[in-house]
Amino acid sequence: MLISSFEAFLEGIMKQLGLFDWEKRYDRIDKGGDPLVRLNRVVAWEGFRPLLMKVREKERKSNAGAKPYDVVLMFKALIIQSLYNLSDDELEYQILDRLTFMRFLGLGPGDRVPDAKTIWLFREQLKETGLVSELFAMFDRHLQASGFVARKGQIVDASIVSVPKQRNTREENALIKGGGKPQGWKEPKRRQKDTDARWLKKNGKSYYGYKNHVNVDVKHKLIREYAVTDASVHDSQVFGDLLREDNSSRDVYADSAYRSEESLGMLRDRRYREHLQRKGCRHRRLTSWEKRGNHTRSKIRSRIEHVFGVQSMIAGDLLLRTIGIARAWVKIGLRNLAYNMFRFQSLVTVG
Repeated sequence: MLISSFEAFLEGIMKQLGLFDWEKRYDRIDKGGDPLVRLNRVVAWEGFRPLLMKVREKERKSNAGAKPYDVVLMFKALIIQSLYNLSDDELEYQILDRLTFMRFLGLGPGDRVPDAKTIWLFREQLKETGLVSELFAMFDRHLQASGFVARKGQIVDASIVSVPKQRNTREENALIKGGGKPQGWKEPKRRQKDTDARWLKKNGKSYYGYKNHVNVDVKHKLIREYAVTDASVHDSQVFGDLLREDNSSRDVYADSAYRSEESLGMLRDRRYREHLQRKGCRHRRLTSWEKRGNHTRSKIRSRIEHVFGVQSMIAGDLLLRTIGIARAWVKIGLRNLAYNMFRFQSLVTVG
């Protein structure tokens, strides 16, 4: 009811304002430097259409009802959602309310706007077709074709992505961790429980959720590879899977969590030059030479912290409200893709 009233109000305003009035409004917005204008200019959105059309391959049972929204429009809406960390309901409202969002999506004040349910359904279709990883890889190829190839080495690290904490008993948690399902849970309760997420204790603080493991190239600070796991998975377990052979340098940087005999052996076998932080202990303190080495490596390794920092600065800390690791892959993958697009428009502008 609220949205319908707002649409009626907006339509009334549109009738009062002419085309010239809208252009004047957009001109004033542009003077403030709308980043979505630059993003629209540098990203070849139509290039994604053939891949996105896979979500429409399932034939409609009937021609009745409204025509489906354009797949590129829906994809761009999810990119906005990822950039600004909006819920589906918030995204629907912000598209209705903000001129910059409407212009980015190619919508006029009188056009239909996808509602929260439609946004959720399109994201579900991306999950079912497994397209997010393909979309990410497609844009990475576009980055390389635009001259932003992976250079000067690669940095690997992981960030924690939290989900709402589950209020389970110890017995229920033990059963879930072993791959089982509590028998007392009825279907409605099962649908609201994320049994894929796991607990992690880090620096004395407990987290519940997933991890976003990323590979960032040193030169451009672009995410070149990523993986999503539950939070309990040790960073080193996906280390080898994240490394890319197409980087111009064989240098690999990572913190001390990745340092083990197994990891060092893997890097030697694949002919990488390791730059992994060293960690002392009570019985063996770091030498002055090792401390200097850590300091030198940390200057380069900190570039990946800039990536996580920019993601948090733009969108805030991500709290996943989806259920299950398959949906986590979609949300986190879209967030990584949105970051690369944002970073790309910055690199192009600077260049």
